[in-house]
Amino acid sequence: MAKLRRGTHTAYSETASLRLRAAWLYYNQGLTQKDVAEQLGISRTTVIRLLDEAMRRSEVQIWINEGIDDCVELAIKLERAYGLDEAIVVPSPASADVDAQAKSVGLALGQFLTEAIPDNYTIGVGWGRTMTASLASFRPPRRDNCKVVSLLGGIVAVQQTNPIDYTWRLASQLGAECYMFLAPLLVDSIETKRNLIEKCGLEAIYRLAESLDLAIVSCGDIGPRSTSLSEGFISKQVLDQLIEAGCVCDTMFNFLDAEGNSVDHPINKRVMSVDLDTLKKAKHIVLSSGGAHRALAIRATIKRIGCNTLITDESAAKALLQMAMAKAA
Repeated sequence: MAKLRRGTHTAYSETASLRLRAAWLYYNQGLTQKDVAEQLGISRTTVIRLLDEAMRRSEVQIWINEGIDDCVELAIKLERAYGLDEAIVVPSPASADVDAQAKSVGLALGQFLTEAIPDNYTIGVGWGRTMTASLASFRPPRRDNCKVVSLLGGIVAVQQTNPIDYTWRLASQLGAECYMFLAPLLVDSIETKRNLIEKCGLEAIYRLAESLDLAIVSCGDIGPRSTSLSEGFISKQVLDQLIEAGCVCDTMFNFLDAEGNSVDHPINKRVMSVDLDTLKKAKHIVLSSGGAHRALAIRATIKRIGCNTLITDESAAKALLQMAMAKAA
């Protein structure tokens, strides 16, 4: 899978990291702009621009005051432990509330996508709290010849997350063609699923999903705080059945065990989504999810579909590294 580049074909480690290092040296180490320029090997004018950009993005508040060094260290360790192209780790919010965690990680996702998406890309998207939160910081230039493809069906009664709204707004801000997955999230049988795909115009979605340049997905845990339960997508009875079958993860409403395998439950055959084995063919996969309680789900998702760029928070990063160390021991 190819490494995704941002903006003018410059890697994140060469742009955002330089900006953060300049801010760190200037604000936390007390160096002058001239000293920062000399240490980083850039001009003083570039330092001024980087500092202004860091302030505009609120990175000074988020990263510098709350421990950039810890986040960067965690990111580097995650990249090595899980074979990632890039990890982006944001400070965990003061509140353990799932909405606060989704907002924190989502803002980082929006900033990443603002810089990362080039022209001529076919982009597959899932949906969820974190991805909806990313729209608050998604400010891309309009791109030429891009397509945004929804990867799973929707719901009748929308509460916090609206898959149609997310896909449409992402495409609109890019100036991209938008392909909506106009089907319910769950159907009553495999036959209904097959008919919707073959006879109701959804084949175009599945064809595009075979050759995605970029897939943007999130994942959820299985438990009392899970999105699937809290949003009413599944009942408590089905949740208990999934847990009994070994489920730890909900990735695009596909229910997985700790090793990333689909659990043996009928619901996995009735979900209207692009198959995860198709999704893993994407040239670049971005996975965004936070909270220590989701670490097992993140690991299972990586095992199933792979991951190039992981966007998460400190608590999940630490839990993921503990899992990696336990496995190596």
